[in-house]
Amino acid sequence: MVKTPGAGIHLGGMITLRKILTLTAILLALLFFGSLGFVWLEGWNFFDALYMTVTTLSTVGYGEIHPLSKVGKLYNMALILAGMGVLAYIITSLARVVVEGEIKEALGKRKLTKHIRTLRDHYIICGFGRIGEIISRQLQERGVPLVIVDNKPENLGRLEESGYYFVDGDATREEVLQEAGIERARGLVAVVSTDADNVYIVLTARSLRPDLYIVARAEEMGAEKKLLRAGADRVESPYEMGGRKMAHAILRPTVTTFMELALTEGVDWSMEEVRVGEGSPLAGVALKDSGLRQKLDLILVAIKRADGEMLFNPTLETTIQAGDTLIALGLRKNLEALEGCCGESSEK
Repeated sequence: MVKTPGAGIHLGGMITLRKILTLTAILLALLFFGSLGFVWLEGWNFFDALYMTVTTLSTVGYGEIHPLSKVGKLYNMALILAGMGVLAYIITSLARVVVEGEIKEALGKRKLTKHIRTLRDHYIICGFGRIGEIISRQLQERGVPLVIVDNKPENLGRLEESGYYFVDGDATREEVLQEAGIERARGLVAVVSTDADNVYIVLTARSLRPDLYIVARAEEMGAEKKLLRAGADRVESPYEMGGRKMAHAILRPTVTTFMELALTEGVDWSMEEVRVGEGSPLAGVALKDSGLRQKLDLILVAIKRADGEMLFNPTLETTIQAGDTLIALGLRKNLEALEGCCGESSEK
């Protein structure tokens, strides 16, 4: 996992907290042991001794609450000379820690923003809940660049530790999506916790980028139509998907196992979709002459035309066209060779 400036900010925050706790402990120790001197030398109770120590070190000078002996006066002078130096060190150190912490945080955020500005063809994940985290992990494992947008404190802590590029903000706001690089993004995924927020995110993203590929999450019944009208290209319901998968596991267990293996990382074979580019040598070639089966040992499951038409189990006479998306099954190394032949891959 590639670390980003966010992780550095989190570590810097831990160091700052440790310094503050150390300086606070020194201050408490100074007050405690300074008070013990008056208790031992003058026989005062601890509260009066603490009050005298605080007024002495703070230079308030309300006066002595009890008459001091000669030894007590000498001790008080020593406490002023030594204690004031220590107190001045604590105050200046605390001020420096706070200022340095603010500067480091500002520099870290500036560095993170600079990295995000260099991204191209990345995906913006709006929401880092359970679903958003799974999507982010899957994309990162495939080497797909991404930026996460979230403003919940509990999620920001996990983002800082995870090493993802992220923007702390409300994804329904235009300036936040612009900070995430929406003008250079390849797609956006809206998976925040409420349907209303997802609708607003889709509306905002579509107004900024009419050509952007947008996937949204729907929770309630009827939310899918609203999200589609708002401009989402695809809407998914986690509950419906989960229910369908469980039903398939009951009705078609072997098929379900096969599909899970085909879409799982770490196995030698897989099912992949690959887009045929304009300059691909496969463009305009009949399937029987493409060599997909003979040379690459791939099974072509379907072809999706540029206009959305889906051809399942295409015949050998079917002609591959530029803009088609080929859905193929086979060894990963052969699928990678197909991507090279097609000129570009589609990971939507």
